[in-house]
Amino acid sequence: MSARSNKIEAPVKGVDPRQFTESDVAAIAERLERNDYPTVFGCLEDWHALRAIAFYSPSLVAPYAHLLEWEVDED
Repeated sequence: MSARSNKIEAPVKGVDPRQFTESDVAAIAERLERNDYPTVFGCLEDWHALRAIAFYSPSLVAPYAHLLEWEVDED
């Protein structure tokens, strides 16, 4: 049984969520608002990116917090 890591993984392999700029975050949020993705799973990459960015730079994500569903983990 492996220990659970507190490390937050990058939203896209090789991309550091700490490197996102305000305009990058705005573009992600705009895509999520439009919800215009070619596949059902297309929005998941943006949602995971926004969530990862929120851990490292909460001030960048604050205007778009409504796009993240923060639920308490019941485990």
